[in-house]
Amino acid sequence: MPNIHLLSPRLANQIAAGEVVERPANIVKELVENALDAGATRIDVDAEQGGIKLLRVRDNGCGIEKDDLPLALSRHATSKINTLDDLEAVITMGFRGEALASISSVSRLTLTSRYHEATDAWQVSAEGRDMVTSVSPAAHPEGTTLEVRDLFFNTPARRKFLRTEKTEFSHLEEHLKKLALSRYDVAFCLRHNNRVIHQLRVASRGIEQERRVAAILSPQFIDNALHVDTEAAGLSLSGWVALPTFSRSQADMQYFYVNGRAVRDRLVVHAIKQAYRDVLFHGRHPAFVLYLTLDPKLVDVNVHPTKHEVRFRDGRLVHDFLFRTLHRVLADVRPSDQLPPTNADALGAGMADGKPTVASDGVLHPARQSLPVTGQATGEFTGQERLPWQAQASSRAAIGNQAQPFGQRPSGNQVADQLSAYQAMSQPLPLSGQPAVMPATDDGDMPPLGLAIAQLHGIYILAQNTVGLVLVDMHAAHERITYERLKLAVDQQQVVSQPLLVPETLAVSEREADMAEQHAEEFRQLGVELARVGPESLLIRQIPVLLQQAVVPQLVTDMLGDLLEHGTSDRIQAHRNEILSTMACHGSVRANRKLTIAEMNALLRDMEATERSGQCNHGRPTWTQLSMTELDKLFLRGR
Repeated sequence: MPNIHLLSPRLANQIAAGEVVERPANIVKELVENALDAGATRIDVDAEQGGIKLLRVRDNGCGIEKDDLPLALSRHATSKINTLDDLEAVITMGFRGEALASISSVSRLTLTSRYHEATDAWQVSAEGRDMVTSVSPAAHPEGTTLEVRDLFFNTPARRKFLRTEKTEFSHLEEHLKKLALSRYDVAFCLRHNNRVIHQLRVASRGIEQERRVAAILSPQFIDNALHVDTEAAGLSLSGWVALPTFSRSQADMQYFYVNGRAVRDRLVVHAIKQAYRDVLFHGRHPAFVLYLTLDPKLVDVNVHPTKHEVRFRDGRLVHDFLFRTLHRVLADVRPSDQLPPTNADALGAGMADGKPTVASDGVLHPARQSLPVTGQATGEFTGQERLPWQAQASSRAAIGNQAQPFGQRPSGNQVADQLSAYQAMSQPLPLSGQPAVMPATDDGDMPPLGLAIAQLHGIYILAQNTVGLVLVDMHAAHERITYERLKLAVDQQQVVSQPLLVPETLAVSEREADMAEQHAEEFRQLGVELARVGPESLLIRQIPVLLQQAVVPQLVTDMLGDLLEHGTSDRIQAHRNEILSTMACHGSVRANRKLTIAEMNALLRDMEATERSGQCNHGRPTWTQLSMTELDKLFLRGR
C-alpha cells in the first residue's frame, strides 16, 4: 500500500460531486434551492440539450457581495450555519456548502451577482480544475445568475452514464415541479431549447394554488382531491389527498414536504399506505400533495447528501398523526361530497374554494344537502316503517352489548357465543318483497344519491338525483355497509381473546424480545399475551378469537418487525379486518337478487351515512354519476 497523503482540492471536489451531481436535474435542485434561500420571488431556468450543454438559473434574490464571490465556489463555505445549534434547527433549503464547489469541479461554471445594497454587479468563473478564481465587473440586475456549461466535460467516464436528452430533461422538469409545489409565493419559468415549458405565477390564494397544482400534476387530480388542513400535538398537515377512485398504477403523483423540503421517507410512505389500505384497489398507488410543518428541532435533515431523507425525533408521533388524519379524511367522504354543486346554496361555510376541507379538529366539514341522513330508510323515501337493512343494523347493535370488560378473560361458552355472533352477523338477511311506491319529491329535498327507479340485470341500481343518473353496484355497496358495521360491532366490544391450550414458543432475536417486553401492554390490548422465557425466546399464551385460524407466530414476528422499523404496528387489526371483509363479502346481497324500490332506496340511504361507501372492501368503486350534460352528449342533444 502507498503512503497516506492528502487528496488534492480538485479530486476532493470531484469525489464530492459524485454524491451531489448525478445528472443536470441535481444541479437545478441545488441552484434553485439556493435562490429560494436568497429570498427570490422569481426564478427562471433555461436548459439546452436536457441541461447537458447549458443550464442557466436566474433569480431576483438578495445577491452575493463582491468579496464573497470567490468564497462561494469553495468547498464547505456557507452563510447559513455557524454552530452545531444552527444545524439542529436549520430552516434553509441548503446548508452544506458543497453544491457550487462540486458543480464547478465537473463543468464550466460562471457566477454573476449583484448584491441588493450594491450598485455594481460582479462575475466569477471556474472551469473544472484547481485554479485561482478572478472577479471581474459585469452587467446584471439585483440578484444572481449561474451558468453551468458542458457538464462532465472533464470526466468522460461519468458523462457516458447520462441518458438521452429527453430523459434528462424529464428528470430536470420533475425536480422543478417539486420545488414549484413547495413555494407558492415564488414565480417559476422553465425553458428548454428556447421553448417555454412552464410559466407559473405567484399563487397567494387557495384557488390560485389549486390552479398551480392542476398545471403541474393534472386538472383531474385537483378535481378528485380533498383539501386537508389540521393541527395536533405541535404538528400541522395541509395539502391535498386524492380520492381512492383516483389512484395510479405507479407512485408518480406523491409529493410530501417537511417544513417546505421535498422528502421521501419510509415512515411517511408507510403511514399514508395504511390510511388508504381499506379503500385502495390492490396494486394501485394513492396520489397526494401534503405539507407537514413541525418544530425544526424535531427533525434531522442532515442525514443524506442530497437532503432527500429526514429523520424524525419522534417517528411514532408523526406516523400516528399522519395515519389518523388521513384515515379520518378518507372515512368521512360521503356521496354528497363527490357530487358537483347544483346551486349557490351547495357551497357552504365548510368549503374552501368549492372543495371539502378538514378543519383544525381533523374532521371533514363539507357542504351537505339539507336532508337529514341517519342511515335508516324513513317513510319519506320508502313508505315502510321497517326494512331488513334496519333489522340487520339492529342485530349488530345488539351484539355490541355483549362486550367483555377489558382485561377479563371470557369463558369457553362466552368465546363460542362470540364466534357464533360474528358468524351470524355475516349471514345474508332476507330482503322484503313488499312493493313500495316512490314518493314525489322536490329537488330541494332530493338526497345525494337520489331515489331508485329500477334495477338492471339484478346487479346495478339506477337512481335519479338532481345531477342526473346514479348507477350503484348493489353487492359492492352492501359489502362496504356490512363491513363497516362488523368493524363497529367488534370495536364496541373490544377484542375477545382465547387462551391457548398449549402455549406456543417463538424464537426471536434479542432486539425483538426486548421490543415484545417493552410493548407487552399494547400486545395485550390487541388480544395477544406474550411472555419472555429467555434472551431470544417468547411464549404466546393468548390470541384473539377472530384469529384462531391464523398463523399467529408469523403474525407476531411481522408485528415485531414493524415496531422495530416504524415504532408501531397494526398487523392484528389488518388481519382481523381481512376476516371481517370476507365475512361481509359472503354476507352481502348477491347478483340477480331482485330488490324492491323500497329496499333499493334503503341501500342508497345507508350508503349516504356509511364511512368509505364510495369503495367496496377491495377498493372497487360502488357508484358512479352521469350528469345530464354527459347524457345529452351521448345523444347529441343541443347541437
